[in-house]
Amino acid sequence: MRWPGTLGNPRLAPIRALAYLAGMANPPLRAAIVPVTPLQQNCSLIWCTATMRGAFVDPGGDLPQLRAAAAQHKVTVEKIILTHGHIDHCGEAKPLADELGVPIEGPHEDDRFWIARLDEDGRNYGIRGVPFEPDRWLVEGDTVTVGELTLNVYHTPGHTPGHVIFHHAPSKLALVGDVLFAGSIGRTDFPLGSHPQLLDSIVTKLWPLGNDTVFIPGHGQTSTFAHERANNMFVSDRAMAA
Repeated sequence: MRWPGTLGNPRLAPIRALAYLAGMANPPLRAAIVPVTPLQQNCSLIWCTATMRGAFVDPGGDLPQLRAAAAQHKVTVEKIILTHGHIDHCGEAKPLADELGVPIEGPHEDDRFWIARLDEDGRNYGIRGVPFEPDRWLVEGDTVTVGELTLNVYHTPGHTPGHVIFHHAPSKLALVGDVLFAGSIGRTDFPLGSHPQLLDSIVTKLWPLGNDTVFIPGHGQTSTFAHERANNMFVSDRAMAA
């Protein structure tokens, strides 16, 4: 299993994300990216700068690294939020939630299929996978709070049927999981994947959030929707018009 744009040097990722958000005057939200598992999945630590309370987004594994990131940035983690049920994104969400005593929110319940098979996928990929029931399934139109921050939830099926993304409008930041990558899009050859659904999710859910939106993908470099609309060979405006 491999995704395009996988980071060559994961230690650079937190610097990139924080550099963008630090460019805002008194940013309400900060984020650090911690690539985890052999698949180099971008787990994000996001936090409210007013309260220093935060959340892990897609903690697929490597829990010592995640604990170290929270300690480094002096963040009190209050919940775990998930974009979808693939093992590299949520394989160790349950053990981390139990350790921290925090709830799990997301993904959409249509990913129950994937979460139920985390132990099986773990054996196949050599990654720990622990099935779980989230404290809250998410649907289109929901919001998730982190400290004083409010993130909007969008249901974005295609890569998986229950995939969701999170958007913080004041920061012009989206966490898009495996829907969109810098220069590519999510795979749809896994069970329950749908290429037409994925394209529809990108065009109807992501693009309306604004060209100046920066997004953190599930793998690889950050980018902007404007850059992808101009250059992405799969979903650029030119490609979609062809």
